[in-house]
Amino acid sequence: MTSGGAGVWAERAAETREAIMDAAERLFAEHGLAAVSSRRISEAAGQGNNAAVGYHFGTRTDLIRALLDRGTGPIEHIRERMLAQVGDSDDVRDWVECLVRPATEYLASLGTRSWLARFVAQVMTDPVLREVVSAAAVDRPPLRRTLDELGRRLPRLPRPVRHERADMARLLIVHTCAERERVLPEDAGALQSSWQHTATSLTDAITGLLLAPFTPHPLPDPEEDPS
Repeated sequence: MTSGGAGVWAERAAETREAIMDAAERLFAEHGLAAVSSRRISEAAGQGNNAAVGYHFGTRTDLIRALLDRGTGPIEHIRERMLAQVGDSDDVRDWVECLVRPATEYLASLGTRSWLARFVAQVMTDPVLREVVSAAAVDRPPLRRTLDELGRRLPRLPRPVRHERADMARLLIVHTCAERERVLPEDAGALQSSWQHTATSLTDAITGLLLAPFTPHPLPDPEEDPS
């Protein structure tokens, strides 16, 4: 194969991968992970070969990871920019914004016909994938720094309370963004203000959640050995 022919083949393969990811993201978002077969994804992507998903991605889990990487990469670039702007702020709200706004800013850039937030919500309801995704996410340096810096500025809380509120914050971000994406108006003029409002509301809610007083109760310590 000539270098020109190889270039054309590589371009077509890249286009096919994008078509498969677009179709998979939409189908997973609308119908759930378990209800969508690889064959259905291939058909929706306009591929005559029903094995196209396996050929281009390997397993369904590999496809899901590729979809997550496609979304989280740009989000982490936005987070890096925000971290440079926030500097060494001691304001808890500034660090919560670094947690929330990269996702809403990227979702706004996708337009009114997007499925990323709903796809992520589906992934986070899968008990196996949720753990894989959560572990991979906190390994990303911008998010890791955001969480570390936010933790340093919070009042001292018992470890179980801190873990519980972190779970609540994650659920708020994931499912609020998914619901906002679902009901976005077709009016593109309202798109940016809609996501800005979502980001502000989430930042308000999560800042309040993290700074709220707590009632002592016997929650188990997740790092203690029950034996």
